[in-house]
Amino acid sequence: MRHHDHELDPTTLHTPEFWDDRYGSTEALWSGRPNQRLVENVSGLTPGTALEIGCGEGADAIWLAQQGWTVTAVDVSKVAVERAAGHAAEADPVAAQRITWRQQDLREWAPEPASYDLVTEHFLHLPSAVRVPQHARLAAAVCPGGTLLIVGHHPGDNETLQRPHPDDLFFTPEEEASRLAADDWDVSATSPTRPALDPDGNEVVLTDAVVCAVRRG
Repeated sequence: MRHHDHELDPTTLHTPEFWDDRYGSTEALWSGRPNQRLVENVSGLTPGTALEIGCGEGADAIWLAQQGWTVTAVDVSKVAVERAAGHAAEADPVAAQRITWRQQDLREWAPEPASYDLVTEHFLHLPSAVRVPQHARLAAAVCPGGTLLIVGHHPGDNETLQRPHPDDLFFTPEEEASRLAADDWDVSATSPTRPALDPDGNEVVLTDAVVCAVRRG
């Protein structure tokens, strides 16, 4: 999540109105490429039903559909969902038919339990009081044998990058993994790094917080 300092009002940061304004302020907010951790962790899976949370402008959902997944892609912003649907139709009309786009307030929305072979969320940073129950709802949506993939920015980068965000928005993979019952899940919690550019265009190394868990059947 990247914002200008003047926009960081914690009372509005996660609302549909905030994100409609953010997406409406530019033609492209993100790169248009699928997230690296999604490609790494999902490429070897057998396609089935996928739920993508925080779909933004649609790159991850489009990539999943192109791999054969039937995707439900959800975002808090109506502007983002409409833009994503347009991108999908332009990029790959066949894959676009395998995507259902939905606008929902992700702070509250609950997907149908045990309904998806894959549930994935990338870089959606909510306050812990909202994130913990939200992630529990996502975990509940994974069917037996399915995969839960949650990726965020690692809090270890906060001081180095001087992020203008409350520390409570970030989590370690171990922290998130500990909330999944060991009897029900096979869990991997890792902190891989990747090269990137900071807001000033300088080369930096970022650390991701990655939880990849398979629900036991």
